[in-house]
Formats: sequence, structure tokens, C-alpha cells
Amino acid sequence: MFTLTHLTTPPPESLKSQVLQMVVDYFSDISPVPLTPSNPLYQLYQYVIGYEVHLYLQAMNGAEDSPTQLMLALDDQDPSQVLGFALYLPSQDDSEACTLAYMAVQASHRRRGIARAMLQQVVAERPHVELACVAGKVPYFEAMGFQVLAAKGPQVLMNTRAQRSDGMVAVQDLAPVFQSIEVRQIHAYLVKQHGQKAMGEAEKKRDRHLDQLAYQAEQLVRERLTPTLH
Repeated sequence: MFTLTHLTTPPPESLKSQVLQMVVDYFSDISPVPLTPSNPLYQLYQYVIGYEVHLYLQAMNGAEDSPTQLMLALDDQDPSQVLGFALYLPSQDDSEACTLAYMAVQASHRRRGIARAMLQQVVAERPHVELACVAGKVPYFEAMGFQVLAAKGPQVLMNTRAQRSDGMVAVQDLAPVFQSIEVRQIHAYLVKQHGQKAMGEAEKKRDRHLDQLAYQAEQLVRERLTPTLH
């Protein structure tokens, strides 16, 4: 079994490192650019998403409307073990709204109701919840009470209500991260390892994959939102 813990301040280092490890381990599941390990760009995007979540955790300030809040599922037998997390961003000017940024559950503890319990707790805190996911995961979130609103690039925008909140959410700006020395160093290392041509192919493969996901998202939204005639 598990216990849910709601945090508005940064988690202790031991828990934080487990959350960041899950972000890296389950990158393909939770990233808006869900590359597979076979793509040479995988490590680069892994680093960026890990750094993004690190910035979100750093931004937690303990206030009721902290720009980042965290729901942790901890092992009942060993509360030092993180079984799952849901990181969400409360709206600064709509007390009912938030955006679910990332959620993951340890592979060894899936299908035990952890994700559902974390989501239900987030909804209890902020009933107007928005999230974005790839088309393949839409039925999963529909079963949890979310509804399809629109296509958003390679993802489908979903919400607990029939419309988006007008409230603003503080989202991390990743442009400086992509321009950082660390990212440039990783890219240079990957070019050295795979060659310039292979990296160019990896970028094309990434773009084709995102185009395919965007097409799937648009198709699904069209299916869900087109009235059926009886």
C-alpha cells in the first residue's frame, strides 16, 4: 500500500533524487517529445526534462499558491521510497485551476491505483485540472473523468471541465536550457559519438515522429468532438 503526501516546499534531497530519477527513467512516457532510446537525441531531451523538473521543484516556495506543488505516493512499509509523483502548477489567479505537468509511477507498482489516487487528490485540491497527453493515453484519462478539449501539437489537451480556465500558470521557459553550456556539451558529445549525419537523421526522425503524433491527436479530437448522427 501507499500513502499520499502533498508538498508545497521542495522535497528532501533523498525524495527529490528519486523523483528526478523517475523523470529520466520514464522519459518516453511523460515527455511532450517522447523519443525512444534508439534516437541519438534521446539523452539530450532526457537531460532537458530532468533539468526542467529540477527547476519546478526549486520554485516551490511553501505558499498556498506556490507556483509548483507535488503529490508523492510513498511506500507504506518504507516511507523513504517514492512509488509515484504528480507535479502540478496551480493557477495564480484562479483558485480552482491547475495544470498537471508530469506524473509517473514506478513500473513495479503500476496498476495498483497509485496514479488514480494521486490525480483524485490533485482534483480535490484544484478541481479544474488541465493536462496534455499523446492520443494513445486519452482513454486512460477519460476513465478518470477528463474530457478532450483540443489538439495541441503532438498532444491532446484534456480537462476536468468542458472549457479551459482563464487563469495563468507559471510555466518554465526552457529556451535558456537549450542554449546552455551543458546542452551544447551534450550535443557536441553526441555528434562526436554518432557523427553529424546521424544527428541530422535523428532530428528528421524526431520531426516525423512528432508530425505523426500531431496527426493522431487531430484525428482523435475530431472523433471525440464531432457529433454523431442517429
